[in-house]
Amino acid sequence: MTLEEKIKMLPEDMRREVEDFVDFLLERERKKSSKKALKEIEGILKGKFDTDDSVELQHRAGEYIAEKLRRYLKT
Repeated sequence: MTLEEKIKMLPEDMRREVEDFVDFLLERERKKSSKKALKEIEGILKGKFDTDDSVELQHRAGEYIAEKLRRYLKT
């Protein structure tokens, strides 16, 4: 029996619980993926800007991105 078939056999209130749990799992995975991506970006930018201060790093990264965007829009 497939998972879908098993879920269909549940009463409506339990199906809502399954849906809530799946939403929770998806959100947890999304957050984990976002954190991983941010760590990768932070690692790349640290080498670029040579700072350990995360606030300073965010500020410099914003400036860097804005400058790249300005240059792109001029072309």
